[in-house]
Amino acid sequence: MSANATTTSDFDFDCIVVGSGHAGSCAALAAHDAGCKRVLIVDKCPPEWVGGNGYFTAGAHRTVHGGLQDLLPIVTNVSPDAAKNIDMDPYTADDFTRDIMRLGEGRPDPQVVKAVVDGSRDAVGWLRERVGVPFIFSFHRQAYLVNGRQVFWGGLALGVDHDGGKGLIAAHGAALEAAGIETWFDTPATEIAVEGGSIVGLVVSRGGKAKTLRSPAVVLACGGFESSRALRSQYLGPDWERAKVRGTPYNTGDGLLLAQRVGARLTGDFKGCHSTCWDANAPDDRGDRVLSNQFTKSGYPLGLMLNARGVRFVDEGEDFRNYTYAKFGREIMAQPGGYAFQVYDSTVVPWLRKEEYADDVVEKIWADTIEELAAKLLEKGLEDKDAFVHSITRYNDATRAFKAEKADARWDPAVKDGVSTQSSSLKLDLPKSNWALPLENGPFLAVKVTCGITFTFGGLAIDPETAGVISGATGKPIRGLFCTGELVGGLFYSNYPGGSGLTGGAVFGRKAGQEAAKLAKEAA
Repeated sequence: MSANATTTSDFDFDCIVVGSGHAGSCAALAAHDAGCKRVLIVDKCPPEWVGGNGYFTAGAHRTVHGGLQDLLPIVTNVSPDAAKNIDMDPYTADDFTRDIMRLGEGRPDPQVVKAVVDGSRDAVGWLRERVGVPFIFSFHRQAYLVNGRQVFWGGLALGVDHDGGKGLIAAHGAALEAAGIETWFDTPATEIAVEGGSIVGLVVSRGGKAKTLRSPAVVLACGGFESSRALRSQYLGPDWERAKVRGTPYNTGDGLLLAQRVGARLTGDFKGCHSTCWDANAPDDRGDRVLSNQFTKSGYPLGLMLNARGVRFVDEGEDFRNYTYAKFGREIMAQPGGYAFQVYDSTVVPWLRKEEYADDVVEKIWADTIEELAAKLLEKGLEDKDAFVHSITRYNDATRAFKAEKADARWDPAVKDGVSTQSSSLKLDLPKSNWALPLENGPFLAVKVTCGITFTFGGLAIDPETAGVISGATGKPIRGLFCTGELVGGLFYSNYPGGSGLTGGAVFGRKAGQEAAKLAKEAA
């Protein structure tokens, strides 16, 4: 909904949210439900770019749960008969905490992590019941059909119907409209207004003119700095100027700058980001709102990745895809030219997700032999075809040696199967630790990938109980200033478990909205 400010009262709000994405929408609706009579969302993007990065996701939400029976009531795509053929282990608070801390190398803030973990199940329930998010079991992303049963893996089960993030943002839009919450697009926030140490409003640019909006609470939910080449270069390094932006082009660090001007404390991993294997032919500086997440190329655990010099550079089977994809983009960026080639044989091609590897989604290079494939890839940036062939030949030799030694080992993509390249007779310097099948059955497929950056990990320090932004001077929350979504610092370092970002945005968005309502009541 759009509105034009024409009178003094039109500039008065109980809560103002900066950012129209998933986290900001959660904050706005929570503020409304907790008693704020007038809530405003402002966003510098035009209306056709509503939704921030959430729009470009698969809608995955990681949550604590008690297993299949716990989650069945909130999904829409499972019949009673289908449920009988699903294997889904419980995912405990200890599991979730351990995953964040393990992937973050022990550096995430324990209290911030605890807030996300403890609030996760209630948050997804609220999203289903209050927002109307059409959750589904993510069979196409997080389960494999094994012996007639759908086996979920990697601690993640929930996605969103209607094309993931598109369905998520559509649900938010409907809920916000029903609640009468206004959104002003093409309205960048330029300054946070402060009086006596408390937030009293926000200055925005609307219609080319500065407007001062009054409010006792401002929630920053406008993302990180991944869309700014300059800030990527400053914090992540010069090579990151060439990273492709996966989502919105409007996340350029505005929230960091606004908060710093009022004394907010920065925290977290400013050298880290969520980055993944991304189609080398995707747009450079923004996502595609039609294909959105389909540019992801996450099939690498089933095959190999080789750089321009024909050499492997990661353990493709190190862990489940949703524990490695957010860091392997960084590894691709570090390779010569910042690109790589994913290679598959015909045994595993049917296991690749169609939404990512369909003929009309990605450029495919096919060949009947590895040697022929290498020759074709010379036109796509491969520099050393002999090294490429040697790497795959050596890999194949290692997989066969493993199989000769452990004939009973069974390939199973739904578990970490231990089928590897390491045996007593032959060990690769860089192993493939799981799912190591030989690439021997043609025709062979190659796909060129690069680094796609999703969001940055450095952000604002918050009180995890209230989502209040911490002052650098006092170490206490700045009264009236809150933060949620990708702007929260201290939650992720180096890597993250897939589906945690949207969940964190909902958890802290709800906290921020509820706290904003308390301030609105005090000010009334």
